[in-house]
Amino acid sequence: MTVYVVSHPEVAVDPAVPVPRWGLSAAGRERLVHLLALPWAGSLTRVVSSTETKAVQTARALAAPLGLQVVTDEELGENDRSATGFVPPAEFEELADAFFAHPGTSVRGWETAEHAQARFAAAVRRRLDGHDDGDVAVVAHGGVGTLLLCQLLGVAVTRDLDQPGQGSWYAFEPLSGLVHHGWRRIGPPEEDRR
Repeated sequence: MTVYVVSHPEVAVDPAVPVPRWGLSAAGRERLVHLLALPWAGSLTRVVSSTETKAVQTARALAAPLGLQVVTDEELGENDRSATGFVPPAEFEELADAFFAHPGTSVRGWETAEHAQARFAAAVRRRLDGHDDGDVAVVAHGGVGTLLLCQLLGVAVTRDLDQPGQGSWYAFEPLSGLVHHGWRRIGPPEEDRR
C-alpha cells in the first residue's frame, strides 16, 4: 500500500468567510484536471480528507471517478489559525515562518507546530489502521502535510520541506515509513519545482 498526501490546490480567498470554509478557485479547479491525470489516481481504494471545504472538494474529485466515498476527519485539518483569522499574504508568510521556526511556541495564538504534527500524524495512522487492500489518498493541507513529512523523514520541523505551492503531493509507505519523494506540484511538469 502507498499513501499519497495531497494538499488542496488554489482557493478563492474571501476575508468575509472563515478560512476553513474557503472553496477552490477557478485555478484550483483547473489543477484538479492534472491531479486526476497522475498515474496513481486510478489506483486508489480509499480517499480520506480534512473537513475543510477546499480539501473536501479536492477529495471528491479524486474519489468520484472511482466510485469511492470520501471519509472526512476534523483531525486532518490545517494547523488551527483561528486566533488570527484571515491575515494579508505578506503577514501570513511571516507568521508561517515563525510557526515552523519555533514548533513548540504558539505564534499569535496559533496551534503549535508540535501539536499540529502529533494531531495530524495520529489521524493519518487512525485512518490507515486496518486498511491494507490498496492505495490511499490523504487530502489535507500544506502545513500539516509538511509536518508529517518532517516526521516521516526523521528530521526536525522545518519549512525547508514545505510544499512548492497549493496543490502538491508526496507519497510514502506506511509500514516501512519510506518516503518516495518530497512534495511535487500538481500540474504541468514545469511547475514541479522539487
